[in-house]
This record gives sequence, structure tokens and C-alpha cells, in this order.
Amino acid sequence: MLNMDLSKKVVINTTTMDWLPSPSGGVLRKPLERESAESGHTTSVVEYIAAANFPIHPHPLGEEIFVLEGIFSDETGNFPAGSYIRNPPKSHHAPFSHEGCKILVKLNQFDESDSQQVNIDTQTAKWLQGIGGLKVMPLHDFKHGARHEHTALVKWPAGETFQYHQHVGGEEIFVISGELRDEYGHYPAGTWLRSPHQSVHRPYAEEETIIFVKTGHLPLV
Repeated sequence: MLNMDLSKKVVINTTTMDWLPSPSGGVLRKPLERESAESGHTTSVVEYIAAANFPIHPHPLGEEIFVLEGIFSDETGNFPAGSYIRNPPKSHHAPFSHEGCKILVKLNQFDESDSQQVNIDTQTAKWLQGIGGLKVMPLHDFKHGARHEHTALVKWPAGETFQYHQHVGGEEIFVISGELRDEYGHYPAGTWLRSPHQSVHRPYAEEETIIFVKTGHLPLV
């Protein structure tokens, strides 16, 4: 297992990690959290070199993708950088990339009843006004029992400081561009952070910054 104690904070600058091979030639990955070698709860940055493909495979508890670079494809279409994709539990596909791509991918982390298929091009979707100077682009919202998961992009203008706050159900961030900061450190583009239930911080940005953020999806313990 890798980083599977979800009660612990994890900060990883993925740009300093080495690429590791996957079972499919031409597909490389940087594992961030992993329940087992090739199954279960997994979060990774994955690279498809040009013309690479991955055999058809199922997602028992769903798959969530944010395309970081290039064009990611499967039998349902082509998804350029900025695409957000959710494939529900029990879905399957055979992904590939003609020109190559890099994606953030999360596997087998959905509630079984979270069956919504999502495909959003964040390059064309509208930003909404958030708190203060923040802009927010909602991507997914799901509530079941005590679990209330929110997924969004958040755009920080230069010099913006957010209020001190607590994360009920935790928070997970991938810094898309710029650099996020808080009282604990600086997080440049490519950094993945996972903060547990009831963690607290006061984030800010000294330059325009965009983050992919999930809240409320981690165990309430």
C-alpha cells in the first residue's frame, strides 16, 4: 500500500518524481496513493506517449480524470487538456492517445450509488464568482448519507487570501498552474495535497493560481 492512511496529510511535488512503467507499454505513471498493485483505491499522474493505448478494463467503483496536457481518448471521444471526466461504477473503456497526454486519474473511489457520467470541457465552461476574489467552476457534487463530495476548479487572483477554515471530510488538491501557499508551505504547479477530516489552514496565492480541488470525500474519522 502507498499513502493509504487517509487520516494523514500528504504533500507530493509530482514534478520531482520519476515515471514508472505500467502493465501497458507506452503508458507511464507516478503513483500518489495506492491500495494494491493493480486494483483498488488509486490516485496517479499518468502519461501516454504518442500512439500508446491501454487494454479495455473495468472500473468497479468508478474513474475520475482531469486531462493535464495533450488529448486523452477512448471509444467515446477525444478529450483535450482541461477535460474533466467521471466514468461511473461498473463502467469500462479502452483508453489511448494519438499525440500523447498527461492525466490526473483517480480509480475506485466512488460511492456505489454515484452513477452520474460527467464530461466537462473546463476550457469553455463558465467560471462562477466565489468568496472574495475567487472564481469557481463546479465539476461534480454528490451527497449520500454523511458523505458530501464537492469537486471543482478554483482560480485564485494574485494576492488573494482565503479565510481560515476546516475541512469536514477532508480536502484534496492538485495545483494546475501557479503556486498555492498556506501557513505550512508553498505548493507549485504539479503538487498534490491530501488533507484529512477536520484539518485546518488559511491558503493564499501570490500569483494567479488554478487548482483542482475535492472536499468532503475522505473518512469522517
